[in-house]
Amino acid sequence: MLPTRVIKKTLNTEKNCKECLIRNISPQPQQPQDDQQWLLTCIPQYLGFSGSKPVATLLIYQCLLHWRSFEAMKTGVFDRILHAINSAIEAEHDVRTLAYWLSNLSALTVLLQRSFKTTRTALSTPQRRRFSSERTFHTSQTSNAGLAYLGGQSVVGATGLPQVEAKYPALLFKQQLVDLIEKVYGMISDSVKKELNPLLELCIQDPRTSHSNLAKSNTNGLGQQNQLAHWLSIVKVIANYLDVLKANHVPSILVHKLFVQIFSLIDVQLFNRLLLRRECCSFSNGEYVKAGLAELKHWSDNATREFAGSAWEALKHIRQAVDFLVISLKPMRTLREIRADVCQALSIQQLERIVGMYLDDVNGSNTISAEFASSLKAAAREEANTVTTFSILLDDDSSIPFSLDDITKTMPTIEMADDDLLPFVRENPGFAFLLQRGE
Repeated sequence: MLPTRVIKKTLNTEKNCKECLIRNISPQPQQPQDDQQWLLTCIPQYLGFSGSKPVATLLIYQCLLHWRSFEAMKTGVFDRILHAINSAIEAEHDVRTLAYWLSNLSALTVLLQRSFKTTRTALSTPQRRRFSSERTFHTSQTSNAGLAYLGGQSVVGATGLPQVEAKYPALLFKQQLVDLIEKVYGMISDSVKKELNPLLELCIQDPRTSHSNLAKSNTNGLGQQNQLAHWLSIVKVIANYLDVLKANHVPSILVHKLFVQIFSLIDVQLFNRLLLRRECCSFSNGEYVKAGLAELKHWSDNATREFAGSAWEALKHIRQAVDFLVISLKPMRTLREIRADVCQALSIQQLERIVGMYLDDVNGSNTISAEFASSLKAAAREEANTVTTFSILLDDDSSIPFSLDDITKTMPTIEMADDDLLPFVRENPGFAFLLQRGE
């Protein structure tokens, strides 16, 4: 005779199965604790890529699908996964690790976005937030701004992915992955800035001290390379970051957005220093900065539009300021010509500042004509009357320059195949259930 507890458990199981049949649904399999612990143990390890697909992403996604965790009204597996990922990110701050996780987080979030059948809520689109590498990550809560796009609509035409009715824990999990994407992106951006800032301080002023040195440096290519050493160091830094991001298959839109922001930082730093230092507003210094900018242009062209894209356009303020410093026949130019052909992005007050500090240390000619000076003063007075508060200095924009929809729309279809996880399963037989079908 069976014990009373066994009889009750059997009756409860039969009751649950009958309820499932009445509702026309199948009982949800519960993930074995051992399997879940194995997953949490594997997450911090470097699992590499299957082609361009991150293996860790495929592993997490397939496990959650198999356990039907996305459809669970209550589960702790998402918090444990987030904790494991966040711990791995915090353990090592090197760029390769950050790029690896940026790739994994982006791919996993897009898989969820394309698999969830939820429709977009009527909440307004959130404003883009400012990132910080010091940002604290919480697995148990999300920001009000993030809630506005918890229920992102799956992309039309996404094929090969099962469509699931995601419950609130899964939707919250997706938003917390977005938070982690922003955090890791910010950490990479801060790392680039930390390397570039000391170099930018050295790139705004020509290191040569006399025109005799100028003549000597122009006699051979080696002298010119030495003169541009700091600029070439900047190119080397951004080229190294691009190589790491590409090697880890970070979505091209994130790479593109990162370099646009980095070039914008270069623009802000150099332009502001130019406005604040009279010795930088000379003809010879303009030639030096222009030659350095040409090195960035060369790198941008070689990096292809997919990754560098409009990054060169982000340098518009320093480019136009330098163009004014080196433009010939200044006394013959009118204010209208300068503003239309050379300094379209500069305000009148910014242009007035540069003109006031400019020194032609090569030709010794007059800077501008009397007509130009008169027109500039009149335009400056008019601008001062119409603008209540204005700073001639630029501000660095550190907001998040992308959304989940941006990533989803540009990321190619992620096709799921047994071959992707086969090498991993061979080394970890406990995950053989991921290759089984029809269960």
